[in-house]
Amino acid sequence: MPRVKSILTEAKQIDRAVTLIHLGARLQVLESETDLSYERLLRLYKEVSGKSPSKGQLPFSTDWFMTWQPNIHASLFLNIHEYLNKVAAMDEIDVVIKSYKLYLEQVASQGLEPMLSVTRAWRLVKFVDNGMLTMTKCSCCGGHFVTHPHEIAKHFVCGLCNPPARAGKGKAAGSLRMESATAH
Repeated sequence: MPRVKSILTEAKQIDRAVTLIHLGARLQVLESETDLSYERLLRLYKEVSGKSPSKGQLPFSTDWFMTWQPNIHASLFLNIHEYLNKVAAMDEIDVVIKSYKLYLEQVASQGLEPMLSVTRAWRLVKFVDNGMLTMTKCSCCGGHFVTHPHEIAKHFVCGLCNPPARAGKGKAAGSLRMESATAH
């Protein structure tokens, strides 16, 4: 007996896909997180964004999340995600979407550009779910940061407490803003 398709379920899937497209998700994320056919997703992507989706592979390395600034952004997102995952009864992809929107709000409130795309945020959650990355508590500030699972937690110091020597020295977007207390 063929499975009857629910119009409401399909509408929810389309709405979820549209939200992900607006956030900049790659087509592979949409394929993984909805039951819509590739052809329908492709048409939907073109209709919503006005262009064809990006081609190529998704980011697959955990290394990007370990570099200084991306680690801070990834850690902010993942802390939001972990909290929402505990307190809200939502599907996993909806937790990712809500967490990503809150991440964007936090970054914008600090006058910074987001370093984490929704596709990387989604991939980060997959890496954590598969045990390839984890969260480790900083022994200085007590914050939780994205690390490799074999990190020695007792002596872990985050990139905010111990930034690299050149951190914040460049004029590139996202560099630390060194505001002097004597300004005004």
